[in-house]
Amino acid sequence: MVPYEPLWRRIRREIQAKIAAGVLKPGDKLPTTRELAEQYDTSGVTVRKAIDILLEAGVLEGRQGVGVFVTDTRDESA
Repeated sequence: MVPYEPLWRRIRREIQAKIAAGVLKPGDKLPTTRELAEQYDTSGVTVRKAIDILLEAGVLEGRQGVGVFVTDTRDESA
C-alpha cells in the first residue's frame, strides 16, 4: 500500500525535483499560483503552502508584484 502524501508535499517535491534536474534554473520564474493550482487541480492555498515552505528554505525567492523565482543555492565558495 502506498502511503498517503498530502498534495502540497507532492507539489513541493516536484518543484524541488525540477530544480535538481535543471528544468528550473536559478533566476527562472515559477508559474503563478493560479496556474499551478490549475495544473495540480487544487486550490491556491495548497500551492501556496508548498511555495511558502520552499521560500522559507531559501530555495525560492518571492518578489513583491513580480513573482516567485528559483534562487541560486550553489555553493559560491566552490
